[in-house]
Amino acid sequence: GFIGGLSDRNSDNGQSGLNGVILAVEQFNRAGGLNGRMVEMIAKDDAQNKETAAKSTQELVAAKVQAVIGPFTSGMAEVIVPITGAAGVFEISPTITSMAFYGKDDNLFRINRTTRDNAQDYARVMLGRGQRHIAVAYDTRNLNFTKSWLDQFRTAVQAQGASLAAEVPYESSPDADFGSVVRQMKEARPDSLFFISGALDVARLAQQARIQAPNLPIGASEWASTEQLIELGGKVVEGLLIVQNYDRNDESPRFKEFSEAYFKRFQRSPGYSSVSAYDAATVVLTALKQRRDGETLKQAALRSGPYQGLQQTIVFDANGDTTRKVYFNEIRNGRYAPIL
Repeated sequence: GFIGGLSDRNSDNGQSGLNGVILAVEQFNRAGGLNGRMVEMIAKDDAQNKETAAKSTQELVAAKVQAVIGPFTSGMAEVIVPITGAAGVFEISPTITSMAFYGKDDNLFRINRTTRDNAQDYARVMLGRGQRHIAVAYDTRNLNFTKSWLDQFRTAVQAQGASLAAEVPYESSPDADFGSVVRQMKEARPDSLFFISGALDVARLAQQARIQAPNLPIGASEWASTEQLIELGGKVVEGLLIVQNYDRNDESPRFKEFSEAYFKRFQRSPGYSSVSAYDAATVVLTALKQRRDGETLKQAALRSGPYQGLQQTIVFDANGDTTRKVYFNEIRNGRYAPIL
């Protein structure tokens, strides 16, 4: 089973993840599948809507899927994980990072690091650039993630003697007043602006930032670091600081082979959710292949590691948590350019 946002405002994240899983399953089946049996994937849309997410998850459970890959936002995980957990279905999320899902002995594994890890690294980099009075805007539509990220960021910034100038909540929607959001941020006289939002909103917030505060540095959390961010933002996102959980400039044969196969299949370059979803599928497919009689898929997944991901070795602890290296970038000349 697959579940992710395929029709919401940030559907680029879910669609990119779905493509990564499709590619992994197709390659697995071409290589002989599960001892000659082909793996079938059932994809469902959560639409970043709680009711839709619950219905889609229940449909996956009713279809008796062996595992679920997804969701891609922590807000949807709040709804989905209890349903799959109650049904005993093994679930692995490529991207969720909220501390609400960390350190729990449940049926959920996570490919990504936590909001605490990312927020601490952002604080270190931004303060190292002299940004010590930072205004933050955050999307309440994915509050499980954005509030977790904000709380961890505030703690990390204050621990280094700096402060958050403003914390401005807003709800993502087609008619959201992003001009007002940036005005509220600017009123606090910050030395930089930071957005905990999806790619579409970051592009619109950056547009307003360039109009109202063209000299202030801007940054965004990793949630926005999709391929669509640059397409949507154009010149207004130039100079934006952002992290990705993979090395997009990796020249290793393994990653180049994946990138070429992905482009050939989908006529697009892979993004961070494609890479993480492909790694998640690798875990699921390996565990399915190595599962012993009488063993749950979770037990097989714990026993079968470490796993060789596209770029990093994936090692899970007893709770299904892992660590992951990340890469800071600035958007320069319409590209993600590494800075560290």
